[in-house]
Amino acid sequence: MKQIHNQEKQQFKKLFKQEDIDNFDDRFKILEVFLQTERHITAGELVQILEDKGFHFEPDFVRETLKLMRRFGFAQSNRFDDGRVCYEHRHLCQHHDHMICTKCNNIIEFHNEQLEELQMRIASDYGFHILQHRMEIYGICSKCLKDRIQLMPLVMAKQGEQLIIKGFTGGSGAHMRLLSMGLRSGDKIDVVTNMGAGQLVIAIACKRYALGRGLAKKILVEPADTEKIKHSIK
Repeated sequence: MKQIHNQEKQQFKKLFKQEDIDNFDDRFKILEVFLQTERHITAGELVQILEDKGFHFEPDFVRETLKLMRRFGFAQSNRFDDGRVCYEHRHLCQHHDHMICTKCNNIIEFHNEQLEELQMRIASDYGFHILQHRMEIYGICSKCLKDRIQLMPLVMAKQGEQLIIKGFTGGSGAHMRLLSMGLRSGDKIDVVTNMGAGQLVIAIACKRYALGRGLAKKILVEPADTEKIKHSIK
């Protein structure tokens, strides 16, 4: 990685001086700190990292430098599902995709050659020429899953999760109401929407159900692949 970063610095010097970009020394310091940061960061986070290292630049100057770094191919930006614009290194010939945890916002980079080849074959089957692509997989990371493999109320579930109903709490009235809706222990459900307020929408066998949050608190669920999860995070 050190060799790659040295190559990036040399190309940065060549291109920025060739294009007569102003304030080169300050922008080069920003690049150096950016390359030392092996994670996805916002412009604001980079400003703070620079401050912590003793570099005091105006936030607008840092943002402008990031835009120049993106323009010349030293950085790339991604707007993930939480709305934040994050920047990461863009090393040539090193493509990767992302898995994003919807609970802690951790971003995991991965590369799978078989997946890349499959995408090329699929595109070829459709007579499509790929110029670039980006894959983002949203879910829950192994660290967060450790806290989620126990029973939990449905109201805590994340949108997109597949769950198994394990039981009900509350009085007999709430239980009977759920049974009358067709919800029973052992049912496999998909969480269609859960916006954090208002009704949840779930699906069982391609049929939608809208539940108030009070009622959703009385339904106990666990991830559909609990045993697989327990095995994978041991």
